[in-house]
Amino acid sequence: MNKNDIITVYGSNPTKMTESLLQAIDFETLLPDKNAFIALKPNLVVAVTADSGATTHPEIVIAIIEHLQTLGYRNIRIVESAWVGDSTKEGFRVNGYHQIRDRYSVPLIDVKDDSYSKKTIGKITMEVSDTILETDFLISLPVLKGHCQTAMTCALKNMKGCISDRSKRLFHTLGLHEPIAALNAARSADLVIVDSLNGDLDFEEGGNPVETNRMFATRDSVLCDSYGASLLGFELRDIPYIGLAQEMGVGSTDLSKANVIQLNEPSDEEPAKPSGRASYLAKHTEPDSACSACYGNLIHALKRLDEVDRLDDIPVAICIGQGYKGVNDPNKVGVGICTRGLGKSLPGCPPKAIDMIAFLKEL
Repeated sequence: MNKNDIITVYGSNPTKMTESLLQAIDFETLLPDKNAFIALKPNLVVAVTADSGATTHPEIVIAIIEHLQTLGYRNIRIVESAWVGDSTKEGFRVNGYHQIRDRYSVPLIDVKDDSYSKKTIGKITMEVSDTILETDFLISLPVLKGHCQTAMTCALKNMKGCISDRSKRLFHTLGLHEPIAALNAARSADLVIVDSLNGDLDFEEGGNPVETNRMFATRDSVLCDSYGASLLGFELRDIPYIGLAQEMGVGSTDLSKANVIQLNEPSDEEPAKPSGRASYLAKHTEPDSACSACYGNLIHALKRLDEVDRLDDIPVAICIGQGYKGVNDPNKVGVGICTRGLGKSLPGCPPKAIDMIAFLKEL
């Protein structure tokens, strides 16, 4: 797996999807030393289950452990820290990590209880988990989702669970963006496997998930977040820590040089009926057998337009889904390759939210 590869898989079974990604990654070529210490860093920011759109699906963690142990890797740990004021141990409990620990003999490390070493990048000094610093190979398992302060959270921000609560408070005092970039300059993930199955539309703590039924993997955290931003409909300037991380040498934002490898076509399973904020946005759509990845990207695109008061400028409901294959209607507008027979249509399978925004602005 090369540094500029982004391997994507679609579906609704996180176990099978993770297995497909791991087969494509060829892990043994990345880490030949079977005695190396490996850390799995999920997102358990709050003690809620993955269906909330906030936390990593535990099936992903299990699939990785089983795959690595089958290959002969034994020194595997699960390392995480909930946000300030919440309990990592409760997050482990409600998501079944104690059973994972006992079944696979994989220790659970609560970073809140860990020792720390100070790392200074530029003017920012932070306390980083010694377990993380001593890890030979760090696998980050973030959830791609919205965030009320930084617009988006994925690989780069997931590293915030590797520092002390005191440093987390400092990061917020300093505005998050530069500290997040600096943290990744001190230690970033060696491999990122992104849970983009049903990330929350707006908030890190979940509650308004949008089903996209997608996972992707990459070795470059900056490239990962640049790609994730495009899926959610953000420009890079909307998320300053991504560009700052590139300036600090963490990785590249250049998606034009990314090698996007799609292991399968988007699932033909229809997305779950949206609720809450997503339901409000869905009123601007006319789905017919829409797959989750395409429909979820459209919901994110509509959310971005709503944020700049452009949602009501869209003159018609947006058609989407396989039900429009073969339909020829010059008066309708659609997104996705299935709607190519309509009067105006955006190609792609699925098109990114950022491309949908540009298309919808021109209507």
